Amino acid sequence: MLKYTFGRILSGLVTIWFIATATFLAMHAVPGDPLMNEKATTPEIRENLARKYGLDKPIAEQYVIYLGNMVQGDFGISFTQQNRKVNDIIQDHFPVSAALGILAITFAALGGILWGALTALYRNQLPDIIIMFLVILGISVPSFVFAALGQLLLVNINQWFNISFLPVAGWGTFAHMIVPSLVLGLGTMALLTRLMRSSMLEIVNEDFIRTARAKGLSPSRIFFQHQLRNAILPVVTVLGPQIAAITTGGFVVELVFAIPGLGRYFVQAVQQLDYTVIMGTTVFYGAFLVFMVILVDIIYGFIDPRVRLK
Repeated sequence: MLKYTFGRILSGLVTIWFIATATFLAMHAVPGDPLMNEKATTPEIRENLARKYGLDKPIAEQYVIYLGNMVQGDFGISFTQQNRKVNDIIQDHFPVSAALGILAITFAALGGILWGALTALYRNQLPDIIIMFLVILGISVPSFVFAALGQLLLVNINQWFNISFLPVAGWGTFAHMIVPSLVLGLGTMALLTRLMRSSMLEIVNEDFIRTARAKGLSPSRIFFQHQLRNAILPVVTVLGPQIAAITTGGFVVELVFAIPGLGRYFVQAVQQLDYTVIMGTTVFYGAFLVFMVILVDIIYGFIDPRVRLK
C-alpha cells in the first residue's frame, strides 16, 4: 500500500509541475504587456516593476524564479490590485467558492443518486423518458445559460408575488447560495444520474440479486440493501474529481450572481492580463484537483486491494 500511495503522490507532483509549466508558457505566449496599466505611469515605475517580477530577465531565468517561488508557496503580488498578494486573494476568496461548491455537490449527489435510481426502476417508462430528457438537457446546456435563466426566473417570481422570494445576486446568507449552487450542480447532477442509471441496470442482472429474489426478500429490501448500495460505488469513484471541478469551476456562475469567490477574480485577472493572479490561481486549482484525485485513489486502494495491482 505504501508503494501504491507513493506512486500516486509522485504522479500527482509531476502533473502539478506540468500544469505550472504549461501555464507559464501560455502566459508568455499571450500578446500584450502586463505592465501597461494604471500602475506603470512612468518608465521608471515600469522598470522597477519589471525588475521586481523578473520580467527583465530571459524566459528561462524567469521560469526558474517562478518554480522556486511556487515551491515556497509564493505566487507573487497582483499586477492590478494594489499591494495585494495572490496568496491573500486565494485565502480570502477560495472559502467562498468552496462553500458554494460543497452545497452544489450535495445537491448534485443527492439528485443524481435519486434520479438515477428512479430511471432504472422505471426503465423505458414515462419517468425514465422525462428524466433522461432533462439529463441530456443538463449536460448539453452551458452553466452560464442556466445562470441567466435562473436570474430571470427569480426576477419574475419576485415581481409576481411582490416579495423578495430569493436574492437575485450577491452574497452573505444561505438564501444567496441556493440558486447559484443549483445552477452550478446541474451538469454534475446530470452526469451522476446517467452513471447511477447504468450502474443500477448492471446490478439488476447480477447473481446475488437473483439469489435474493429466490430467497423471497421483498422488492424494497432488494432495492435498498442490495441494488442501491452496490450501484452507488461507481458514483463515489467520480465524486472526488467532481467535488474539485465544482468547487473550482464556478467562474461564470460567480460572475453572473456577483459572488465574491475565487473564480470571479480569475476571470477579472484574465480580462486585465494579471499574470501573477492567473498563474497562481491556475496552479492552485490544478493542485486541488490533483489532490482530490489522489485522495480518491488512495481511499479506493484501501477499499479494494485489487486497485493497488493496476
